[in-house]
Amino acid sequence: MEKEINETLQGQSLVLESKAENTKKLYIESYGCAMNFSDSEVVASILLNDGYNTTQILEEADLVLVNTCSIRDKAEQTVRKRLEKYNAVKRINPKMKVGVLGCMAERLKEKFLEEEKIVDLVVGPDAYKDLPNLLADVEEGRDAINVLLSKEETYGDISPVRLNSNGVSAFVSITRGCDNMCTFCVVPFTRGRERSREPQSIIKEIQDLQDTGYKEITLLGQNVDSYLWYGGGLKKDFDKASEMQIATAVKFEHLLEMVAKGFPKMRIRFSTSNPQDMHEPVLHVIAKYPNVCKHIHLPVQSGSDKILAVMNRLHTREEYKSLIDRIRSIIPDVCITQDMIAGFPTETEEDHQDTLSLMEYVKYSFGYMYAYSERPGTLAGRKMEDDVLEATKMRRLQEIVDLQRIHSAFRTQEFLGQTVEVLVDKTSKKSENDLSGRNSQSITVVFPIENYKIGDFVNVKITNCTSGTLIGEAVGLSERN
Repeated sequence: MEKEINETLQGQSLVLESKAENTKKLYIESYGCAMNFSDSEVVASILLNDGYNTTQILEEADLVLVNTCSIRDKAEQTVRKRLEKYNAVKRINPKMKVGVLGCMAERLKEKFLEEEKIVDLVVGPDAYKDLPNLLADVEEGRDAINVLLSKEETYGDISPVRLNSNGVSAFVSITRGCDNMCTFCVVPFTRGRERSREPQSIIKEIQDLQDTGYKEITLLGQNVDSYLWYGGGLKKDFDKASEMQIATAVKFEHLLEMVAKGFPKMRIRFSTSNPQDMHEPVLHVIAKYPNVCKHIHLPVQSGSDKILAVMNRLHTREEYKSLIDRIRSIIPDVCITQDMIAGFPTETEEDHQDTLSLMEYVKYSFGYMYAYSERPGTLAGRKMEDDVLEATKMRRLQEIVDLQRIHSAFRTQEFLGQTVEVLVDKTSKKSENDLSGRNSQSITVVFPIENYKIGDFVNVKITNCTSGTLIGEAVGLSERN
């Protein structure tokens, strides 16, 4: 999943679980995509049952874990700086253990243990159930590393501990891995092939969330549209399944409808989609059910056919535009967002202009935009020269960002005078007298607090806006409450 969340999880939670008998303390941070944040909740659950309660205070931790991202060099550099911080604390508290989890752990493997001597254990995304055994290895003075990838959904039977939770919104993982071998992306190498989670375990997790007061869930995967349950196994092996398995297979549109019908008072989001895997039946489910949010994150990466081919994106510019047209015809009030890479190898000025013209065609509501950074192990890293000058990359990136800002303002202005349903999830950062939440299109809405509270669904009439925020006045609670 390419969408980066530039925050950290540090064990903060309004509803953090703990056990009185636990004597050890875990401090955990996450970087990168939403899947990493979701995985950290799985890790906290596993270690809760191994004697660890979560702490917000680094200095008092017995175990410090950082869940890492390898999708861009900047993310890796951020993690390295955090490891320096942990080890400075460890010199004061030598009993503290430090571990690296996630994609960066899988990619660098033994390097952390053998060359840099900065961590005690290295654990890949599919090996978190092995953490208690690996911690025992550390105590015995043995190297502790497990980065083996699984062919099955690894954590479907684990009820995650909700970290950094507002008690309102939660992630629910439905798939892992990715079969789309984009030449710039490390995910297939760090998270393995696509496999899906058993539907009933997903439904049970959502039911548990609803029972504890959550109002919104995000169905999560590197490529959610590829969700396919036919009794287990890799998606690539589906054509070898029995006729019975094929006939009863659950695809993403089926799962999405099951959740929408089963939990009509909960709002449902999903992320991330891949253009080549988004099929029309999903669009009709989104349009049919009011509790399925009208927001599709649809990474395109470039507007140039030449660059899309070099990226191995498996769709063309015209196919992407056709998909956009189909989405908007079926879901007129949809919000579409993007990921974009500037300065990919061989990108010319003409290719860059193709990207800008595609943006003009779509007019995305918002996006995640980056300059290309070479990732070791990817096909681009192995076989393509990073031949676009850094200054050129940054200039093109700025032009993309500037255009997106114009389009974001255009899209927010479309809401002026409308009344939208907002799920309140926090107090506004700018004023404690205002509440903040998101509408169905995932756009932030701010309005005066009055008698409303976090967790309320509130109808808000939009009176003003910025390029990223809608501003309005509450006109009453929604019927969804």
